[in-house]
Amino acid sequence: MAGNEKRDLVHQNAIHVETIRKEERHQKLHTEFNINPHRKLHVLPDKPMCRKPTEVVAENSDFIKTFHDARQEPTKKYTMPLTESQEIGWVSAPLIPANRNDERFNFFRSSTDVTKHRESVLRTSN
Repeated sequence: MAGNEKRDLVHQNAIHVETIRKEERHQKLHTEFNINPHRKLHVLPDKPMCRKPTEVVAENSDFIKTFHDARQEPTKKYTMPLTESQEIGWVSAPLIPANRNDERFNFFRSSTDVTKHRESVLRTSN
């Protein structure tokens, strides 16, 4: 069919039916409610002068457990990293135990005769 020719009603209907079939094929129905763990949950209190009685909500332990599991850090949720970017920093334990007396890794401020002389010159110049 050339680009300039108009499509008749049969062709438009066929295109519409094909589009709907594609959408239904890739459609995924979500029936279980989950809270997004990456967004903060804002609970707003009632107005101070509100006389509405507070409603009693039965505690759902499965929901609370799922909520707390979703808020855990990835190393406690999963045994292995799920993505390439999680591999960096997955094992956060230091390879060498920290020792403050080891001079190879701790560079504390020290004074020598040259630095002492420079400090005294700077103090007297002010």
